[in-house]
Amino acid sequence: MAEVLVFVDHVDGAVRKPTLELLTLARRIGEPVAVALGAGAENTAAALAEHGAVKVLTHDASEYADYLVVPKVDALQAAVEAVSPAAVLVPSSAEGKEIAARLALRIGSGIITDATDIEAGDEGPVATQSVFAASFTTKSRVSKGTPVITVKPNSAAVEAAPAAGAVEALAVTFSAQATGTKVTGRTPRESTGRPELTEAAIVVSGGRGVNGAENFALIESLADSLGAAVGASRAAVDAGWYPHTNQVGQTGKSVSPQLYIANGISGAIQHRAGMQTSKTIVAVNKDAEAPIFDLVDYGVVGDLFDVVPQLTEEINTRKG
Repeated sequence: MAEVLVFVDHVDGAVRKPTLELLTLARRIGEPVAVALGAGAENTAAALAEHGAVKVLTHDASEYADYLVVPKVDALQAAVEAVSPAAVLVPSSAEGKEIAARLALRIGSGIITDATDIEAGDEGPVATQSVFAASFTTKSRVSKGTPVITVKPNSAAVEAAPAAGAVEALAVTFSAQATGTKVTGRTPRESTGRPELTEAAIVVSGGRGVNGAENFALIESLADSLGAAVGASRAAVDAGWYPHTNQVGQTGKSVSPQLYIANGISGAIQHRAGMQTSKTIVAVNKDAEAPIFDLVDYGVVGDLFDVVPQLTEEINTRKG
């Protein structure tokens, strides 16, 4: 069976959930070979093997921390040359998509971004995408070279499938471009204790109807009762009520959680484009004609200032 490269997103050896999802998808089209780079790369092997990696190619060098993306592209290109894979799968983060695009250009291959599913096809992997602001679902395949595919988080359930996970050192020669953009400083983001927005299984968002930064405490309380991430519409972000890092939509982040709860959000196409692939969508809005209700699985016509506290209280009561 052909091998499939999976680019590993990890923090000091702790593998992030989107990578485990990629391993699940990779097993549909071949044997997963993971590529782990940077500090703690070898510590990823146990988790990767547990989820189906037959091999783990590792390499650590200061360049991965000191410079932006290009050293990782160099390493992934070296892995492609060493393995000759049937496809390369990369998490669909901002960095992941840049790495994938640069890699595809270097190896002369086609690229598919923001896939929501992958299946085996007669002429290569077939990727499912949600396109044109999530108005259409398409299936496509790369017709030239080794397919490079980025996959949205929460596109597949993580499934354990123990494999050998043999660790092998990857030989990497950095290009002249690798040191072109240097990282000059890092500031840790203040932790809220909530999951990362794009990876969360549940997202609770607030919009214009929240009517002020101080009222986002209602949204945060509901999110915390569910162990969810907090999102915001563009209107709420533009008003300065919540940080841009939490914006969901076409000019923010795309999310695809198991459950999405929209509070005081009208449902403009800009917002829908960032959350329409959510598995179950619930909306609370006092306007019965709001466009968001055309999209939802469950809708509550009511004032969020009445509905959200009651919902939070009920959830906490049932948890207790």
